Amino acid sequence: MEVFFYGLFMDRSILKKNGIHPTNSRKGYLKDYTLKIGDRASLIPCKNERAYGIIMTVEKDALQKLYAEPSVADYIPEEVTILTVSDESIKATCYNLPLTALTGTNKAYANSLFELAEREGFPSSYLNKIRKMASSDIQ
Repeated sequence: MEVFFYGLFMDRSILKKNGIHPTNSRKGYLKDYTLKIGDRASLIPCKNERAYGIIMTVEKDALQKLYAEPSVADYIPEEVTILTVSDESIKATCYNLPLTALTGTNKAYANSLFELAEREGFPSSYLNKIRKMASSDIQ
């Protein structure tokens, strides 16, 4: 199945450590959503914003096992339409936290996400947004 990862699960080595071997990785973005980092990352609806990430093909059973882990069990799958950098439109599943579960701050997570997003070559405006979250007490 097609999955849109936007947090540290974009890092294929983290997925592989969890027994997931993704294929068909492509960069893309979700329109009208923005990234928020609390204790963990989530995407929330926000008109005229873009949230960047990686679309991957992952086996459904492996993905369900990944999101059964206690640290990410509160994430809820939703169907979204991702636009790739080549303007291809792809239906994918995206896991997000409910707003009520998006609490706290996590500068270490934001810093790690910044480094990963920079390696992936996301736009500088998006990198700057993550950098601000890494240096701020307010996410």
